Amino acid sequence: MLTRKTDLMTLHVKDAATLFKVPEKTLYRWIAGNELPHQKVGNQYRFNRTELLAWATERRVPISPRILEEPETGAVPALTEAFQAGGIHHGLKGYDKLAVLRGVVEALPLPPNADREFLLQVLLARESLGSTAIGGGIAIPHARHPIALNAARPLIALSFLENAIDFQAGDGLPVHILFTIVSPTIKVHLGL
Repeated sequence: MLTRKTDLMTLHVKDAATLFKVPEKTLYRWIAGNELPHQKVGNQYRFNRTELLAWATERRVPISPRILEEPETGAVPALTEAFQAGGIHHGLKGYDKLAVLRGVVEALPLPPNADREFLLQVLLARESLGSTAIGGGIAIPHARHPIALNAARPLIALSFLENAIDFQAGDGLPVHILFTIVSPTIKVHLGL
C-alpha cells in the first residue's frame, strides 16, 4: 500500500520511489534534471500517477505494476452525477471529427488549468485506434486511460452536433450524438 492518500492521482516522493524501485535520491536527480513530470507544493514534490506511467512507458523505464492500482475511494459516482458534471451541449459545430472533438473539448466544464489541447490529442489518438462510434448515429469518445486533468470527479458530456459527420461507424451511419467520457481513474471509468 502506498504511504499517503491525498487524492486519487497524487503521489509523494516516497510513493514514486517505491513504484520505480529506485532510491529517493534517484528520483530527486530526475527532478533536478527536469526529466520527471512533477509539481512542487510548498517545499514538497508531488506526482500524478498517470503522468508517471506515461513517462515511464515512453522512456522504457521499469515501473511496478502497482502504478495501476487505485486507492480505495468508496462508491463509484452515479451516472447521473457524471452527466450533471459534464452537461448537455446543443448545436456543436463542425464538419469533421477533428472539428467536433475540438468543439466538445472546448464545451467541457473542466478545471481552469486543464490542458484542453492535450485532451483533444488524447481523444484523437483513441479514435486513431478504432472508431468510438457504436452505431445508430452515436459515438462515445473517451481516452483509453485516465486523464490527468486534476478533476476531482468524472464527467460525461452529451453533445448534439449541428451536422452529422462520418465517424467510421460499423453501421455506416453518420454520427450526430456524442457521449464524451472524462474520468480520473480506471475504476471510475469502468464503473460508469
